Amino acid sequence: MAAPEGLFALEGRSTAQLIADQLREEIIQGAIRPGQQINESLLARQLNMSRGPLREALQRLCQEGILISRRNYGVFVLEVKPHDLREIYEVRESVESSAASKLLDGSPQQIKNTCEGLTKIVGEMAKQVATSDWQTIARLDLQFHSALVAGMGNSRFTRIYKTLAAESRMCILDLEVSYPRIDVLVQEHQNILALLEAGDRKGLLEAIRRHMQKAVEDLTATQQDKRIRASRLLLPPVPTPPAAV
Repeated sequence: MAAPEGLFALEGRSTAQLIADQLREEIIQGAIRPGQQINESLLARQLNMSRGPLREALQRLCQEGILISRRNYGVFVLEVKPHDLREIYEVRESVESSAASKLLDGSPQQIKNTCEGLTKIVGEMAKQVATSDWQTIARLDLQFHSALVAGMGNSRFTRIYKTLAAESRMCILDLEVSYPRIDVLVQEHQNILALLEAGDRKGLLEAIRRHMQKAVEDLTATQQDKRIRASRLLLPPVPTPPAAV
């Protein structure tokens, strides 16, 4: 495994949680790719520590589903399949819908604070329309949804959603998904924000459902296209017919 850029020695603070957080971020950013094996001895040398805390960190990421442990083979980064996509976004829809409902049941100040945070994120997304920086858009997209969930103030919901957001980011980066209509994506998030500000529970939940459904459709289509392109590369070349005499 090539050494991922950005890993640093955790001198003086080498806890399993810190290692897990750093590895998760490297995976999300694509420095460690889906399907890639984690080289435990290499990482231990990079982090300048014993394997004990590293193994605990890897176990945590396996429990989250970001890493997969294969007996007698080692630990690998999750490769997202079509059914994984559907499951991830089904759970995201459920968590976000519950968070949105709880948030609307909360205090006006709680809603106001959340909307202020979401407004800033949407503003940053709008700035990317001209540049079409899809990686930044993907980061801001998930930042928006994470802030929505965090707004309800339930730490366990936030912790659950952290894993879902990481898996979603992995999907987007692995499939090299771009957003040809970034302005439409910004409008979708602006609509969710407007419905939250208006206290329109029914409209908000429907907007979240449609947003997740569209994401699954886009990701699935990209995944199928990627498989088709890969299969074409494996096909033997078509023989050139002999030139006419």
